[in-house]
Amino acid sequence: MSDNHVPSARTRVVREPHRGIYDRTTAYKILDEGLICHIGFAVDGQPFVIPTGYGRAGDNLYVHGSAASRMLRNLDHGVPICFTVTLLDGLVLARSIFNHSMNYRSVVVLGTAIAVKEREEKLEALRTISEHIVPGRWVESRQPNEQELKATLVMRLPISEFSAKVRQGPPIDDEEDLGFPTWAGVIPFQTLARPPVPDPKLDSQYQVPEYVEHYSRCK
Repeated sequence: MSDNHVPSARTRVVREPHRGIYDRTTAYKILDEGLICHIGFAVDGQPFVIPTGYGRAGDNLYVHGSAASRMLRNLDHGVPICFTVTLLDGLVLARSIFNHSMNYRSVVVLGTAIAVKEREEKLEALRTISEHIVPGRWVESRQPNEQELKATLVMRLPISEFSAKVRQGPPIDDEEDLGFPTWAGVIPFQTLARPPVPDPKLDSQYQVPEYVEHYSRCK
């Protein structure tokens, strides 16, 4: 799809519209850095928001789970969803409590997910999710067997109706508060991987792979 995207009435940013971003390059960079999405949907008037892992391949997002999952069973029945990813980049401390904020990057995708039925696409979708979370891990792990594939439901969500929203920079205080006697600024946030911890049952012959030793979410 083209990088040029016209937001729908549902995805156009209304609050702080100058922070809205509608190009795929920016949205995909945020999606590719995130690890957890939240999927919102409603069943019989009751809203649910479920966190889960995901992966992106081109203009499609993939999620997976047990075929018995309430969320996935409802998605498979064509329930409209709201797919959201948020990255926190900093806490913004202003001089007034009213103007405190956060630096963040977020993406919202609206649509209807489609079940992946064909075996090869299903395997490729699972590989996409695995490689999104830990690049390099798929080829070093046991592949899913037929029983596991049958018990797993994979859903594909086209990235058709979406928007991104970004807040960056220092506090935005009112002019009359600039002389207020308190510190103001930003506490930066970053997702950092700690040193890997081996499984107690791991054979000592297996060393930490490079992709684990140098794992990072920064894209």
